[in-house]
This record gives sequence, C-alpha cells and structure tokens, in this order.
Amino acid sequence: MFIAAEGVEHNPILPIWQELVIGTIAFALLCFVLLKFVMPRMEAMYQARVDAIEGGLKRAEAAQAEANQLLEQYRAQLAEVRSEAARIRDDARADAEGIRQDILAKAREESDRIIAAGKDQLVAERATIVRELRTEVGTLAVDLASKIVGESLADEARRKGTVDRFLSGLESAGAR
Repeated sequence: MFIAAEGVEHNPILPIWQELVIGTIAFALLCFVLLKFVMPRMEAMYQARVDAIEGGLKRAEAAQAEANQLLEQYRAQLAEVRSEAARIRDDARADAEGIRQDILAKAREESDRIIAAGKDQLVAERATIVRELRTEVGTLAVDLASKIVGESLADEARRKGTVDRFLSGLESAGAR
C-alpha cells in the first residue's frame, strides 16, 4: 500500500487536497487560455466560414437571378427575331407575288402584241393574196371571155370593168 511522506497511510478513495488545488488551478488556467485566446479565434473562423457560405449562397442566388433574367431576355429576343423572320418571309412572298403578277402582265401584253402583229400580218397577206388572185382571176377571165366572145378584150378599161363585174358576181354568189 501507499505510504504518505509523513508516514501516514493515505486512503485511496479520498483525493489528496494538494493535487486538487493544483488540478483546479491548472484547469482554471487552461480554461482562461482557451476562453481568452483559442475561443475568439475559433469564433472568428466560424463566423468567417458562415459569412463565406452565406456570401456564396447570396452570390449563387444573384447569379441564378441574373441567368434567369438573361434567359428571359434571350427568349424575348428570340420571339422578336421569329416574328421579324415571319414578317420578312411574308414580305418576300408578297414581293414574289407582285413580281409574278408583273411578269404575267408583261407576258400577256407581249402575247397580245404578237397576236395583234400576227393578225395585222395576216390581214396584209390576205389583202396581197386577194389582190394577186383578182389580177390572176381577172387575167384568166379576160382570156376565157376573149375565147368565148371571140373578140380581144385588150383594152385596159374594158378589161378592168369586166374583171370587176365578174368578181362582184362571184362575191354575191358566194354570199348567198
């Protein structure tokens, strides 16, 4: 067993009072150092970490809000661009239809002009053919009449009068 320094035997259940005093002083000194130096630094580090986390959250929320705002702006711009594209497409269709109508009108005018020129040419050719036929028919009629009558119809005025009477007779017979 343990023997005390004075020769008294010590009870192991009861603490030695000097150790209690030294332990209490050491504990108080440790608590003082912890409360005075360590705890403020820990509190400052804790507060800095809380501020960093909260600041990060606030920055993230602000960035999210800005991103949402930009997204809405882009959507609005996209809608505006789509409507502008639709307007341009409609304008292009209207312009194309106008050009098509102009081309069709010019084509009609050109075809009408060509048809009119063709008709004029046909009328002129008909008149030329009729004149040539009159002359030829007149010559044939005079020759035939000369052979039938037995006299020469060489006189131009007579010949012309005879031819005109013959052709008028043919025309009146054709009209009936």
